[in-house]
Amino acid sequence: MKETNEKILIVDDVSKNIQILGNILSQKHYQIAYANNGQQALDICNVQKFDLILLDIMMPGIDGYEVCKHLKENPATSEIPIIFLTAKADMDSIIKGFEKGGQDYITKPFNAAELLARVNTHLLIKRQRERLKLMNNHLEDLVRERTLELETANHQLSVLDQAKSNFLSLISHEIRTPLNGVIGLTELLDQTNIDSDQKEYLNYLKDVSARLMKFSDTALLITTLKINKYLPEILLVSVHQLINDAISEFIETHSNSTLQIKNNMPAETLLAQVDSDLIRTCFSIIIDNSARFAGEKAQLEISAHILEDSILLKFCDNGPGFSKAALDHLFELFSAGDILHAEGTGLGLAAAKLILDAHEGTIDIKNSDTGGAEITIKLKYNSIG
Repeated sequence: MKETNEKILIVDDVSKNIQILGNILSQKHYQIAYANNGQQALDICNVQKFDLILLDIMMPGIDGYEVCKHLKENPATSEIPIIFLTAKADMDSIIKGFEKGGQDYITKPFNAAELLARVNTHLLIKRQRERLKLMNNHLEDLVRERTLELETANHQLSVLDQAKSNFLSLISHEIRTPLNGVIGLTELLDQTNIDSDQKEYLNYLKDVSARLMKFSDTALLITTLKINKYLPEILLVSVHQLINDAISEFIETHSNSTLQIKNNMPAETLLAQVDSDLIRTCFSIIIDNSARFAGEKAQLEISAHILEDSILLKFCDNGPGFSKAALDHLFELFSAGDILHAEGTGLGLAAAKLILDAHEGTIDIKNSDTGGAEITIKLKYNSIG
């Protein structure tokens, strides 16, 4: 059998005991060192590392209890398992040994099988404890590494998010000035004597200009909401009125739209503490979304009901619904977050989400079982009186 790497220190003032213990342990080829008294044991432990110490209790000068106490107080030796060697088998001596930090005890005269079994057990425990410590250290290193990676990724996301906000703010301001000029010129042209073809071109130009202006307004709104520069004016308002205003605005600005809106709002007045401009904008975004992407025979049903202290508003259309990719990134800037379509800014639903966040409300979007999209908005309800 090859010699092991495990080192055992035997501490006893009786040479015969050292010899007996050495002979027993030699069967397993442990590396053995000896000390004849407590001070010598402490001196040896200061210059050499051990995996186990067999420590006699009754020794002249520094006894085994005191040696154990010093070893456990020293960080370099505190984790070495100590087995006391004692002729005493009374409970007080055993308890005192455990209180000083000993792991086990063996009574004299020594039983070879018992000694080897106890030594092997404590060496095994020490090996497992060291492996566990290495594993913990490795896990801590991994956690630190992953934490650093997450911090780096979060920083990059923060930078990217800020870049998006800066970009939206920039294009909003850059588009608005020349666009106001275009809109003004189209209004002037509309008052001139033009033929039917020119009128058609002018109407198309108006529509494109209106879409660009809406994009600019949405981009600016998102920017102000994200950097907390928008100060909501929270008042008790009628949700019915905001819905009706959003519908009227849509009809006025989309005269050619085929969207059929069915308003199923309840007869009773529903009141909510909200910023009326923001919430009306949120409703307009959802209505406009349905009109653009629900198809030629688009239909939108709007309903509401009270659930405990909340108003739940549902917007259900008969369009193609959301693609799986869209459902995964509904509220991200510049994502395909709108209903299935070939074009779109990906800003509308992101703006709606930010508006509701500012009101501590929620928006839930899914495909209904009967087809089409189903958008549910939750706002805090205020009952009259």
